[in-house]
Amino acid sequence: MLAYLYLAFAILFRFVPHGPFTTFCASCGLWNFTPVGASLLYFGARQPRRRLWIALAALAASDVALNLLVYHVRLDASSFIGWLWYAGALLVGTGLRGRTTVARVLAGSLGVSAVFFVVSNFAVWAGSELYPHTLAGLYTCYALAIPFLRSTVASDLIFSAAFFSLPLAAGALNRNLAQRFSA
Repeated sequence: MLAYLYLAFAILFRFVPHGPFTTFCASCGLWNFTPVGASLLYFGARQPRRRLWIALAALAASDVALNLLVYHVRLDASSFIGWLWYAGALLVGTGLRGRTTVARVLAGSLGVSAVFFVVSNFAVWAGSELYPHTLAGLYTCYALAIPFLRSTVASDLIFSAAFFSLPLAAGALNRNLAQRFSA
């Protein structure tokens, strides 16, 4: 159940920067600071493979809503590339199933961030006219995206730590309370 709550939180969080927090996010450099990567890792780690399509479909639907209703842009190939990244992040999460350690969550979080940076910026370079379709244009695209990478890495690490540790902390607190009241 917690995996679904984290997923819903991630989807709702995606809409926040488009409201009253736009100025705050821009001034603090918090673009791309979302729990999406962490929610996908957690969902993949805690749900059976047969349910992974639920997270993929929910995030794809939120992409459609954001593109059409908020950004007022049409879907293009970069949307599908993003959806492939969602699927990849879910699969990385399945690698944490039953073997969840701090090191594995850290590696998964960093891996998901790195792949998102490489894939999404390549899609921007290849699928738009923002940058010349040359090696120099590709370099410029990646160089200008570095501030977004910092926020992506930070959010993936922070939210992954929170998402994976909250159930452990709640369990420890529950055991502690049970011991105090049974003694």
